[in-house]
Amino acid sequence: MNINFSMWRKASWQLIKMDDKKEWDALDVVSKWLIATRSAVTLVTVYSCVIAGILAARDGYFSWVPFLIVTLGLFIAHGTNNILNDYTDYSRGVDKDNYFRSQYGVHPLVQNFWDKATSIRWFLVSGFLATLSGIYALYYTGFSSTTIILFAVGAVTLLAYTYPFKYWGLGEFSIFLIWGPILIGGVYFVLSGIWDWNVALAGVPFGLSVASINIAKHIDKHDDDKAKGVGTFPVRVGEKFARRVDQIAIVLIYVVTLYLILNGFFTPIMLIVFLAYKEALAVIKVLNHPKPAEAPEIAKAFWPVWFSGFAFQHNRQFGGYLILGLIADALIKTFFPTFWTGLF
Repeated sequence: MNINFSMWRKASWQLIKMDDKKEWDALDVVSKWLIATRSAVTLVTVYSCVIAGILAARDGYFSWVPFLIVTLGLFIAHGTNNILNDYTDYSRGVDKDNYFRSQYGVHPLVQNFWDKATSIRWFLVSGFLATLSGIYALYYTGFSSTTIILFAVGAVTLLAYTYPFKYWGLGEFSIFLIWGPILIGGVYFVLSGIWDWNVALAGVPFGLSVASINIAKHIDKHDDDKAKGVGTFPVRVGEKFARRVDQIAIVLIYVVTLYLILNGFFTPIMLIVFLAYKEALAVIKVLNHPKPAEAPEIAKAFWPVWFSGFAFQHNRQFGGYLILGLIADALIKTFFPTFWTGLF
């Protein structure tokens, strides 16, 4: 078994489809983990951590060691959640019979790439590594009550997202909270020792962009979820209403960003995020209509993904501009604090 660095890179940026068990068995451990945990999606966790890290650096609180340990731990925790998600849905019979999940990426259990015992072992090892990172964060912050609360919220969400939160229609909202204000505000707190509500608010736009993917994915598989008794938000409120909510979430991303510029938390350089308007409009446009009965030409390569493909592309584009803007914002506030006041 050779280390496949090209697969590491590929699996980190796109969902991998694979049907040959021999091909799977030939992969190295890291490649298997990246594919099984859908790291192209879990990369959003790294984005959230980078956002928090840049804000901490802007305010003079950044430190590489805690940042890297916490970021790696949270990335692994997200992957751990996905392993548990697949295990839970498979055990409950949700992922069987060519269900949506196994159509867009590798599902080791459904495809018999590994058995349930192996899945549990991967979950335990991943969970252990993620927990070590959490323990470090607790130690680094002097076992602050805020860190304890954040640790507890993260653990509960990881264990309860697939069941019962997703079945109660709360999974999408929990994803918004975790990958937005909680994770970004939490990583900032670990680095600074300060819980800043403006930082938490600054996490809202990216949290909404992550949640928009999840809502879109659940709209994509609305009929399958309803047939399987999985009460996601779109199943609970209806497919059409869920599409409207997702459109509102996309719009709010830019409204909140604009508010943070107007109240002075961000410099006007953050208007750069509006360069993602084409992807935002594309998501809003496709959400105006129900999912097509058959794959349009542009979607044949990744069908049955439809709405979530557009939302994912928007998240990547918006996230990239957001991080670029934050870097510029931090540099301006650090080295040219009177730059904007001198212009206006």
